[in-house]
Amino acid sequence: MTDPVGKLPSQLDQLPDRDPEETAEWAASVDAVSEHAGTHRAEYLLRRTLQHAEDAGLALPRLLETDYVNTIPTSAEPAIEGDEEMERKITAWNRWNAAAMVTRGSKHGVGGHIATFASAAWLYETGFNHFFRGKEQDGSGDQLYIQGHASPGIYARAFLDGRLSEQQLDHFRQESGGNGLPSYPHPRRLPWLWEFPTVSMGLGPLSAIYQARFNRYLTNRGIKDVSNSHVWAFLGDGEMDEPESTAALALASREGLDNLTFVINCNLQRLDGPVRANFKIVQELEAQFRGAGWNVVKSLWGNAWDELFQLDTNGALVRRIREVPDAQIQTYQTRDAAYIRDHFFAGDPALVQLGKSLSDDKIIECFQLSRGGHEPRKVYAAYKAALAHKGAPTVILAQTVKGFTLGEGFASKNANHQMKKLTTDEFKGMRDLLELPIKDSDFADGQVPYGHPGENSPEVRYLQERRAALGGPAPARRTQPLPALPEAAAKTFAAFDKGSGSQSMATTMAFVRLAKDLMRDKTSGKRWVPIVPDEARTFGMESLFPSLGIYSPKGQTYEPVDRDQLMYYREAKDGQILNEGITEAGSMADFIAAASSYATHGETMIPFYIFYSMFGWQRTADQMWQLGDQLGKGFLIGATAGRTTLTGEGLQHADGHSPVIAATNPAALTYDPAFAYEVAAIVKDGLRRMYGETAPGEDSNVFYYLTVYNEPMPQPAKPEGVDEGIVKGLYRFNTAESAGLSVPAEAPRTQLISSGTAIHWALKAQRMLSEEWGVGADVWSATSWTELRRDALEADAALLRGEEQVPYVRQALEGVTSPVLAVTDYMRQVPDQIAQWVEQDYTSLGADGFGLSDTRDAARRHFGVDAESIVVAALAQLARRGEVSAAAVKEAREKYGL
Repeated sequence: MTDPVGKLPSQLDQLPDRDPEETAEWAASVDAVSEHAGTHRAEYLLRRTLQHAEDAGLALPRLLETDYVNTIPTSAEPAIEGDEEMERKITAWNRWNAAAMVTRGSKHGVGGHIATFASAAWLYETGFNHFFRGKEQDGSGDQLYIQGHASPGIYARAFLDGRLSEQQLDHFRQESGGNGLPSYPHPRRLPWLWEFPTVSMGLGPLSAIYQARFNRYLTNRGIKDVSNSHVWAFLGDGEMDEPESTAALALASREGLDNLTFVINCNLQRLDGPVRANFKIVQELEAQFRGAGWNVVKSLWGNAWDELFQLDTNGALVRRIREVPDAQIQTYQTRDAAYIRDHFFAGDPALVQLGKSLSDDKIIECFQLSRGGHEPRKVYAAYKAALAHKGAPTVILAQTVKGFTLGEGFASKNANHQMKKLTTDEFKGMRDLLELPIKDSDFADGQVPYGHPGENSPEVRYLQERRAALGGPAPARRTQPLPALPEAAAKTFAAFDKGSGSQSMATTMAFVRLAKDLMRDKTSGKRWVPIVPDEARTFGMESLFPSLGIYSPKGQTYEPVDRDQLMYYREAKDGQILNEGITEAGSMADFIAAASSYATHGETMIPFYIFYSMFGWQRTADQMWQLGDQLGKGFLIGATAGRTTLTGEGLQHADGHSPVIAATNPAALTYDPAFAYEVAAIVKDGLRRMYGETAPGEDSNVFYYLTVYNEPMPQPAKPEGVDEGIVKGLYRFNTAESAGLSVPAEAPRTQLISSGTAIHWALKAQRMLSEEWGVGADVWSATSWTELRRDALEADAALLRGEEQVPYVRQALEGVTSPVLAVTDYMRQVPDQIAQWVEQDYTSLGADGFGLSDTRDAARRHFGVDAESIVVAALAQLARRGEVSAAAVKEAREKYGL
């Protein structure tokens, strides 16, 4: 209902007011202040009242947005515990070398970014000098998520520190010779320096949240106390547009991750122009983070603004700053004082008067030079406040100028992200501004020189002393190998070798049963990290709830509704299962943190993440790439796999292509096992390769992707001598004769190669071909089409080197003269990966196109992959060779209703 003027009733109208007269007096006071002292004064009083109430612990909703001023006033800034002048010199050298490195590389056309680090230099330097902990004290240190485009500045600091040479700087973005530097943070390319790949925007902030959360997980489970580790994520304000950037803000707040700080470089620019041309990105982000429960610290203006704010007795300046859009702030950076006076100090008489009282130099100082993110005391105060705040994560919104100190040609220009070099004159201007001892004669042949004060200079000694006090160099990644994990008991894997007898079992359940047994291991069982996105019951994992517990930093503060049941929902502070809710992206971020814990914390963990196969690679392939780049290890399990095994769900659940996407990731070993014993053999070998003793030439920095099925089927016993074929990707499961079929010696013959659940259709087709058409068929299990292809590609590469190497697929099929028919529950593109290396007559069947809702049998008939379709395809292949008549193909087609 509404009142006569159409005003909706207040939420407070639902609550009893025990003293309406007192309430009216408070409202009248607000009206009186507005009328006699102005709305600004009324707003100020209400804000101070709310702040006082919050400080007093009253349970009031927080303001989502504060004035466009610094959170920490100058008077409250702590003194920097160090030599500020020395840090200014160090930062100047790093600014110079970052710009020089990119400019020198531009002659090779390799690109690079200058303007980002120029804006963020003090955000990094202050952290390196005072806050970022290295790994030499506790083996973990802090985790730094560096903004990708700022990498030249990190390289410049490593150069000053003696960790990189001038030759390496000259090979920025030129890695093929083996001595170069990757463009962005890439652990796979520079594994001793970078820990976290961040340039796929949005994944850095998401990963940082789950890394901070995983740190708590390790501590609470008693694996390792990493409570001193702090996660710092450096982000761009434009990057916050990515949905992943803010996807887990509520999780960080909900779990009180005060071991996490976001530092958002608010230079108001993205790649093409302003982040919020007609709005204010800082205010938008403040509201978003405050609404999610974060502590927000704004560091917007430098000390030069203090005088202006003191003169703003009626709030005109604060109001004007709040209303000016970001694109106009950017324009002020490039205009003279007269323009700023005419366009900013206008309208309000008090504002006009304020502008008249300021000199041109003061206006330029404030509007073009004085930003909170460019003054180390402001940044230092913000970082100290972030570490002091407990109970919630902190975001620091630091305002900067993109291209700061690079000259008028760069600062705040829309195109500066694409600008790759400075001219000699621009470098000389930068030298003078930074007061660097670089002579004109050092610019030999127009080439900008690198600058270094000397390895025994006061600057370098200071830098190294600060880093030693903080636990060694940063960023840094541990590269020494850890001891191999003890092997699980052989009987754990052998339990699947005898098959299931008359009972049926889905391969999903086979994996879950295997994982349960492995997690019972007394030595390595605690290192398993089960991850599920709110689908544990779908995958038959609910029995793990009471035994392992679901991780929750609060434990279980309620009585679960199913407490009286055997498999009740149990949460615990030391719970082992990470049940992330409906978020594949969050689950993958969890997986990445666990998969790289061996390097981040020196603690080997074995994550397995089980998910609907349709919702893994299709949704989060970018994170799978991040996982590979971060050298993560573990098992991704695509459950309810295939295009036809999940009955009734329809095309949005029908995965016919995840192995195609997985094949594009060089770090992913993709398997499509058909039987329980294959699952066990692959997991066993994966544990050996990733966590045990690798064979010569093997890369242990890989992860496994297994597709498993929800279709219960009889699980056969493991044939003799197939372990090598299971791991390499192909072996003969049986022949027509070993299957007990009567096939004359002169009968036509075919080879049916299949993977995953498709092998059951092939086995049915094998019997039909023999009993109904007099054709012998051998059935092969292709556990990994992708590994067969990679092996063949390596053989091709060996030939180019002059080495003779036969692809394994040819070795396995050696001596076979009959045609080959490949069958899969995926697109034909999956088995066709190996087609060019199969010397026999080769064709394939697969489930191409969109899925559909129906029974399994109807779906397989629709795609032409059921046993009857296999029979007709095999007969057609033999007919083309003249080994059966064309009439037989027509007869079969009619018989089976095809």
